This record gives sequence, structure tokens and C-alpha cells, in this order.
Amino acid sequence: MDKIKLGISSCLLGESVRYDAGHKLDHFLKSAFDKLVEWVSVCPEAECGLGIPREAMHLTGALESSRLVTNLTNIDYTDKMLKWAEKRLKELKKEKISGFIFKANSPSCGLYNVLHEKGTGIFAMALMRYFRALPVEDEERLRDESVRKKFIEDISIYSSNQ
Repeated sequence: MDKIKLGISSCLLGESVRYDAGHKLDHFLKSAFDKLVEWVSVCPEAECGLGIPREAMHLTGALESSRLVTNLTNIDYTDKMLKWAEKRLKELKKEKISGFIFKANSPSCGLYNVLHEKGTGIFAMALMRYFRALPVEDEERLRDESVRKKFIEDISIYSSNQ
């Protein structure tokens, strides 16, 4: 059986792409999914040209129109991120990903509680708008067995319908 292509935040695979040049290798995810999926690694911040290491960022503004801004120098990278995302999302469509696992709490990849204890990261929001039915989760929620089982079922169904 062919493996399912699954997008993932690069830092979760152990790639040193975070703002501090570190990673967030998630051994649990790798052991739970490695046999089922072919990983498609994505780091929005590094891939859009923000460098490694880089100044830490956060989201600011309203939920519907949040902005990606650096913590100290207050540089707004929202437009740069969205321009890059438009191109990268088309590439992911060609790769036929069947789901995406995001890094929780990231201003670019977080799914929940990133802005005002609500809100979604800039890239995560762009991906969900582009792929309206694509199954998505973050590494923290996937520790819950029922969430993980449903996600595996969802990516399997999505994959079979491509």
C-alpha cells in the first residue's frame, strides 16, 4: 500500500528551522505516523526567506485580519508570508497531500489560541482557506488517542478520494 502524503511543520521532524535555530522533534508523532505516511516538510518562516535564526514573532490585530509582526523591531511580515504561501500552497496541491500537522502555538502554524487565546497562525489559516476539506491537526491534540484515530481515518478517506 502506498504511503499517504502528509504535510507537517518542519520543526516537528527535527529540522533546525525555528527562530532560535532549534527544532521541536516530536518522537511520538514519528512513531505514530512514520509507517503510514510520507512526510512533506514545510517551514513557512524559513521558506519565505526570514532566515535562521531570526527574531521571534507574534500575531497582532483582529482575529479576521491578524498580522505577523516581530517582537522587538515590530516588522510586519504578513504580506511576505502570504505571497510565499500562495505559491507554496499550489506546490502542495501538486504533491497531493492528504492532511497537515501543524506546530501548536506558532504564529505561522498554530491552529488554536495563537491570538487573544483564539485565532490561527498566518500560514495555517491560508492553508485551511485553500484546502477547505483537508484534514488538519496540531501535534498536541494528536496525543489524544481519539483525535489521532479520527485524523488517521480522515487522511485515509481524503487520500482515497484524490
